[in-house]
Amino acid sequence: MGIAASELRRHVISPTLTYLGRHPPGAESFLLAVAATQSALGAELDSQAGHGLYGISDALHYRVWDGYLAKNPDLASLIRGLASQHAFLTGPDLELTVNLRYSTAIAWMMVEASGMTLPAEDNLLGMARIWRRIFQPSGRLEDFTTAWQTWVHPLFQAESTIL
Repeated sequence: MGIAASELRRHVISPTLTYLGRHPPGAESFLLAVAATQSALGAELDSQAGHGLYGISDALHYRVWDGYLAKNPDLASLIRGLASQHAFLTGPDLELTVNLRYSTAIAWMMVEASGMTLPAEDNLLGMARIWRRIFQPSGRLEDFTTAWQTWVHPLFQAESTIL
């Protein structure tokens, strides 16, 4: 069993993006769809493909730190602040599995480091292409769109009827 999409968004994704000072339109729903696609919203936290909600491989994790965050010390410090004090030093990849805010921050840094801009939320195919390019190069666009339609779209549709 995974995490409820509404709670993941409200208690993890939104506060993490706010903490980072990065909250572009569509970011919450994109990350929610990535988590749904990569790990069934946390039902499968560790696989051969990667760790945690977003299925981030060791290599991608190190690439974000060495190739992007190392050039942005203030941002690196902010993200390091999300990690566990001692566990990060002995097993940084474990943080991707057990620390939801840290893994969300790293997932968003992967998007930033790619230089790609998220399309409008109604451009599902555009978002699926970004997911595949960043998170799952051998993934099927259909996997992302199915996750979107199953987990993300109903959540935003329900919220719009409440408002």
